[in-house]
Amino acid sequence: MYSIGELSRRTGVKVPTIRFYEDKGLLPKPERTAGNQRRYDETALKRLQFIRHGRDLGLPLADVEALLSLEGARGPDLDRAHEIAERQLIDLRKRIDQLRRLEAELSRISAACDGKHGHVCAVLHAFGDHSACQGPHNSKE
Repeated sequence: MYSIGELSRRTGVKVPTIRFYEDKGLLPKPERTAGNQRRYDETALKRLQFIRHGRDLGLPLADVEALLSLEGARGPDLDRAHEIAERQLIDLRKRIDQLRRLEAELSRISAACDGKHGHVCAVLHAFGDHSACQGPHNSKE
């Protein structure tokens, strides 16, 4: 059995986050000692490690919850796990593309100034005038 502090140390998940996951139902309510301290078993440790890893992979909490709900599932029900992984991969590729466009635009902006300050700064102008950008570089464009 683990205290909440030990569970936190073993998983790298902060104590308030563990409590949050309990409140959301992602972690079962732990047993309590006579002194009302939480005590977690090995199953809770493994579940919290699963949650942490899913979050580290960028999954939204709703997707982590959906994956947890598949525990013990068989057959076609497991297609949901594949769908979540595929959607996460597509979203990641979109973010990478957006970051590449953003990198190119920031590179162009930073190269626009010769470093001399006897004139209007091209960098300040570029940050102030979105129409001066060479192309779309955010997710809303």
